[in-house]
Parts: sequence; C-alpha cells; structure tokens
Amino acid sequence: MLDYAALHALAAVVREGSFERAARTLNVTPSAVSQRLKALEERLGIALVVRGTPCTPTEAGRHFCRHAERVQMLEHELGVVLPAQPALGTQRMTLRIAVNADSLATWFVPAAAAFARETPALLDIGVDDQDHTAERLRSGDVLAAVTALAKPVTGCNSSALGAMRYVAAASPAFMQAHFADGVDARTLARAPSLVFDRKDRLQSRWMRRICPRGVEAPRHWLPSPQAFAEAACAGMGWGMHPASLIAPALRKGTLVELVPGTPLAVPLYWQQARGAPLLLRQLAEAVFKAARQGSHALD
Repeated sequence: MLDYAALHALAAVVREGSFERAARTLNVTPSAVSQRLKALEERLGIALVVRGTPCTPTEAGRHFCRHAERVQMLEHELGVVLPAQPALGTQRMTLRIAVNADSLATWFVPAAAAFARETPALLDIGVDDQDHTAERLRSGDVLAAVTALAKPVTGCNSSALGAMRYVAAASPAFMQAHFADGVDARTLARAPSLVFDRKDRLQSRWMRRICPRGVEAPRHWLPSPQAFAEAACAGMGWGMHPASLIAPALRKGTLVELVPGTPLAVPLYWQQARGAPLLLRQLAEAVFKAARQGSHALD
C-alpha cells in the first residue's frame, strides 16, 4: 500500500514549488514534509522531486502526483455520497488546469467563480497559448484544458466550446502612419506588430490570408491581453485582438480594423480525462455554461 500522507506531501511540494510552502499548506513542519518524501523515495527506490527553486517533479514523480490528485477527487466524491463519514474528502484539493490568456480575459472567469462557489476545491489556472495547452494535458501537468486541439488527447474527452473571433486592429494614427497606401505585403513588412509571446501565431495566420506570400512583420512582445489592447490604442503597433475585448474601442473609433471584414476564428475545445470524477464534471459544467453565456466572446 502506498503512504498517502507522503503522496500528499509530494503533490504539495510540486504544486507549491518548495518544501516550506508545502509545509504551510499541510500544516506541518518542512522537516516533516522532507521526511515523508524521503521515506517514499527510499521505499520506491526512485527520485520523485528535483530539489531546486522551484522544486520540480521527475517523470515518476509526475505520475504519482496525478495518482494523488485522482485519489483526492475520489475521496471528495465519496464524502458527497456518504456525508455521515466526516473524515472522507476533508482535505481541500487544488485542480490544475490550463487556459489560453484570451479566454481568461474574456469569458472563463465566470466559470471559475461559479465552480469556486459550488465546491470546496481550489483552482490553479496555468496560462498558455491555445495551441499548446493540450501539451500540458498530455504531459500530466494539468487535469483539464481549454485548447484549440479538437482531437482528444489520449485518455481524454474533447468537447467544442465555440470559436473565439479575432480582428486585426490598430489606432487611427497608426493606420495613417503605416497603412495610408493600403494593407499589403510591403506595408505589413514595415509596420510594427504586437505579438503575445513566442508561441503566438495569430498575426502570421492572418497575414497569410491577406498576402499569399509570407510576410515577416517587426514585432513587439507583450504578454497581456489588456495591455495588448492598450498598446494598440496608444499606437504602439497592430495586433490580433479578441473581438469581444476590443468591441468598445472599435465602437468609439480608438481602434479600427486593418482590413474590415477579415476576422480570424479560432475554435476552442474543453478536454479532460474520460470518466472524470465529480469535481472535474462540476468544473466542466461551469465551463460549458460560461461558454454559452459568453456568446459575445465565443461564436
């Protein structure tokens, strides 16, 4: 039998990144956490954590963390159906999920808030590009993800959420300075663009639709959806913005589309493990409801 106190200690160290913070969440001393983890590693004969800043799991450690999380969710579910057993599911658990930044900035927070109101679980929301969140699901780093990948990750179900519509937009002053002669390969190659991070390919995808031959635009890197829109309004560059996020700026005229009528739709999907325990099913219900109600953000 596995020592589940030691497994919970392992999961806490990986989640919090240090023995000290893990000890605080478990209400024990750092020495107790270290002793539990050391005893588990000696019993198994393998290293589970790479000690560092932060502490990170080994491949084996990642598998044991996933197992500990599933056990916690099953204990919670048992506590729901057997409320007369107060010891069941008493440890508050944290669900790790991955969401793209634009969903987090537009429609996802109501889902997280609804889930938090209805359950005792905590959420650890990691942010990544929608084309890469599935990799975190595949590696076991998260239990569920909002992703642009329709094909289910092995062992997971995939359900459509809708499509996020993006528009290429810039300030009127920027348009006059850089696109007075039109938006084409020549002007796009010279006008500074705004790019979220090194994984962001939205600008490149849109430019390929406008210009058959490839264009490499100058880039500002700006990893914040709100700052992204503010930078565009201030004339720093043009970028691909969630249509719902910049709708007020488009109405006021502080932002204008580079080429009207050329939105880029990015379908989004919710993926989670098949046969998911109650907590994940409750989270999925909140996500689907928020996606339906967030029709201004998802088409």
